[in-house]
Amino acid sequence: MALDRITATLLPLIDTELQAIAQSPRRGLEPYYGMLRYHLGWTDQELKPVQAKSSGKRLRPLLCLLSCQALDGDPDQAVPAACAIELIHNFSLVHDDIQDGSRTRRGRRTVWDIWGANHGINVGDGIFALAHLAMHRVADRGVSPERQQAASLALDRACLTLCEGQFFDMAFEDRPNVDLDQYLWMIRSKTAALLAAATQIGAILATDDAHRIKHFGQFGENLGMAFQIQDDLLGAWGDEEMTGKSAASDIRDRKKTFPVVYALTQGHDRQATQQLAELYGGQAPLDDADIQSVLDILDAVGARRRAEEAALSYYRQALQNLDHAARDASAQENLRELAASLLGRQA
Repeated sequence: MALDRITATLLPLIDTELQAIAQSPRRGLEPYYGMLRYHLGWTDQELKPVQAKSSGKRLRPLLCLLSCQALDGDPDQAVPAACAIELIHNFSLVHDDIQDGSRTRRGRRTVWDIWGANHGINVGDGIFALAHLAMHRVADRGVSPERQQAASLALDRACLTLCEGQFFDMAFEDRPNVDLDQYLWMIRSKTAALLAAATQIGAILATDDAHRIKHFGQFGENLGMAFQIQDDLLGAWGDEEMTGKSAASDIRDRKKTFPVVYALTQGHDRQATQQLAELYGGQAPLDDADIQSVLDILDAVGARRRAEEAALSYYRQALQNLDHAARDASAQENLRELAASLLGRQA
């Protein structure tokens, strides 16, 4: 596929730049940067180099570079900005792991689980700072000060929105009543905002056309919404071998995902709503029978179908935004193919 070829070209550019950004500036700091590089998948627990197998999909930087290319921009100029976005994503993961008490990520122990929460917080903060320094590297690639400033502003706004979304995500854990509008606002902030920043920044570095930049930002936001709702579906009904997570993991953890929030707030089956609220409101771990009961309730009230419809709607909106703004047909098709692959659809 064309996307496979372009990804094979772009991923090495991203990883080479990330490696350069994350190098220790002096010998005494090698243990600190080693922890940082461990999270990025480049070292083992002894901080010895390994071939990266746990570095993530690089979705956000790919979206940035492909968006730049789709507006006739030079993706090479956008590489540092793409890396800045990837580092912000990873900063949020390091802190999320601490906040959630998660001991594994991408099949390996998390930073805080190995070195403690204090080091984990400091590693996350360092990644955050490196992301902002990375954005300044676009000047070395010929990007004008005006476009660099606009890209930096978009990244800063996304960072704040991401933190706001994380606040509500944590607050919702202890809040018995969360409606669907509140949930959608939360995922728009926590998940979609950074994908929107990736596509918007890619556009900013390619053009001064505000109309096209706006549509590319909306493309990323709608794609992010579809992506998160699809992830919610996989967290309840996903194939364990394909997702890498235990079956119904979100239900086992009592996460308030789109299907669950819909089921808790739908009004036509009060008995099912009450039963689900009791299961989700308890303190004892959910056993397999409880999980099956939750799944049965979600199916009975149409929560799965409603989530699938919502994901498809956001996906279609994303493609409409892309059609309105892209200039380069080949790059546009690559973005369509990438969007489809995220949601398990045909491009």
